[in-house]
This record gives sequence, C-alpha cells and structure tokens, in this order.
Amino acid sequence: MNELRRKLLQGSASALLVPLLGTGLLIPGRVLAAEWNQNAFTARNANDALKAYGAATATESREITIVAPEIAENGAKVEIEVTSNLANTRSLAVFADKNPMPLCAALDFSGNAIPFARVQVKLAETTRIRAVAKTSDGKFHVAFREIKVTLGGCGG
Repeated sequence: MNELRRKLLQGSASALLVPLLGTGLLIPGRVLAAEWNQNAFTARNANDALKAYGAATATESREITIVAPEIAENGAKVEIEVTSNLANTRSLAVFADKNPMPLCAALDFSGNAIPFARVQVKLAETTRIRAVAKTSDGKFHVAFREIKVTLGGCGG
C-alpha cells in the first residue's frame, strides 16, 4: 500500500513539474543575477575600473549623497549608503580608489525603484569612495567621500 502511494505521489509531482519546465519557470539561469561586468570588477586601479564600467567621464553631482563614517575603526566592514536624487537613475556603483579591486558594488534598478543602496565594503586603507549613478539617458554622475581607515580590511 505504501509503495503504491509513493509511486502515485512521485508521478503526480513529475506531472506538475513538466509544464513548468516547458515554460522556463524552473530554469535557474534565468532567475539568477544578470551578467556581471568582469573587466570592471577585476580592474586593479580606479581609472581602469571606471573605464570598464563606462564612467570614465562622469560629471560630479550634488544630487548623489553618500552616508558613511568619517573614520572606520575596522576596514573589514564599513557600511555605506548611497542615494541618487537624479531623475531616471538606472544604476549605482561604489568604488574605493585604493582597494586592490576598486569596484565594490554595482546595482541596476528598473521601473519605479528608488535609487538607494546600503552596502558593506572592505577598505584596504584610508581612501576616497566614489558613488557613480547612471541615468536612463546613458550619462554618468559621481560623488566623492573620504573615509579614514585605522585598521585595513583587505588583509592589512
């Protein structure tokens, strides 16, 4: 009796999953994050990272705010908040100029999402943080904030 019940349950579960596989709803590759910009994330200096990200000619803007500590006691975990008040902001990125790999985070927004990000980053040493916002017209804007680090977080 138990074996019959097991076969019935297995068969009904399979019958329910087959239509979902056909529609693509259960294909994990489509659910995961979008492709990442490997060149920008693996760049070894801020200029190369900005070029690979497409923001080498970003213009400075007061419409981007960075909330971060002035002094980070431990660079292994520094919380940074970035908000863009620019109309039609589609992405935000955080760069730490003196980190071994400066691009710390890149987030894309769609629809009516509020362009706000709170990220925790590791900072190797005292450095300038850049918050870069990209608007729907393809323009890049940047804001800066200096953070003093007393104990490095990238192996320092």
